[in-house]
Amino acid sequence: MGTGALEGKVALVTGGSRGIGRAIAERLARDGAAVAVAYARDEAAARETVERIRKDGGRAFALRAQLGRHGDAAHLWAAFDAEGGDHAPDGRLDIIVNNAGIGRSAPLASLTEDEFDELFAVNVRAPFFIVQQGLTRLRDGGRIINISSGAATLAMPEIIAYSATKGALDTFTLNLAKELGPRGITVNSVAPGIVDTDVNASWLRGDPEAEAYAASVAALGRVGRPEDIADVVAFLASDDARWVTGRVVDATGGAGL
Repeated sequence: MGTGALEGKVALVTGGSRGIGRAIAERLARDGAAVAVAYARDEAAARETVERIRKDGGRAFALRAQLGRHGDAAHLWAAFDAEGGDHAPDGRLDIIVNNAGIGRSAPLASLTEDEFDELFAVNVRAPFFIVQQGLTRLRDGGRIINISSGAATLAMPEIIAYSATKGALDTFTLNLAKELGPRGITVNSVAPGIVDTDVNASWLRGDPEAEAYAASVAALGRVGRPEDIADVVAFLASDDARWVTGRVVDATGGAGL
């Protein structure tokens, strides 16, 4: 187990079944939190994440929440209540991690309106209403952590709409921090760079040239790992980060320096 810094806390991690989300869920659980692992489709992966946490002595439960549709936030919180009775019997929690998102987008010339709408529905609208409807559940002194991207501040026309969603998420973070500050709730974004996850596997893994390129983007000279991001999230979720809010924390390994 971890430090116990989050003992007695309850956390929600959207997109928690795989990749960065799984690493975040496992790290928060190691630090003592009971973690709600929200997933969209892959129930087996979510159950595996929960079992990994429990095997390590932690507490977790899975809940299904398909994001990107009207009413998705209400369905998520209903599932939280239905599945989390043993861990959050009062329906309240301390940490919300908005990690779920669509990871890529087409360039400007080929992007369709439907693809654009889906990107913003999952990456921006869902976190907005998850927070809106979760504010009465989130305890004073709580944490909201939004998983953004280094692409929000780097010119990457090949993923222009995706980058725009992350820029919107960072603006959401800034405004939420101001609004929720009087309650002692901190709100921050974490911006990963290229991370070795399933989302990037199709072009990254098994291709030495792609791996070399991805490593060269970061000043630290390697591809990011999910745990690199999870550890930053764990800091922001802890009391050590009590005086940090409204910030975008760069976790790209120094991309674009």
